[in-house]
Amino acid sequence: MPLISLIITLIVIGVLLWLVNSYIPMDGKIKNILNIVVVICVVIWLLHAFGVIGSVNTVPVPTVH
Repeated sequence: MPLISLIITLIVIGVLLWLVNSYIPMDGKIKNILNIVVVICVVIWLLHAFGVIGSVNTVPVPTVH
């Protein structure tokens, strides 16, 4: 993925998060949880985009019988 696409995506995510935090009335605790979840998802996405973490398919998942 080209670097300009990463930067544009990060800007869009930041603006959307700012709009949600500014204009949607929510409890402060819910806003904090939302911010933490978005930041964790973006960090994982960036690590995957730069190849630091591999594919999710390599994680073994036990089967339920």
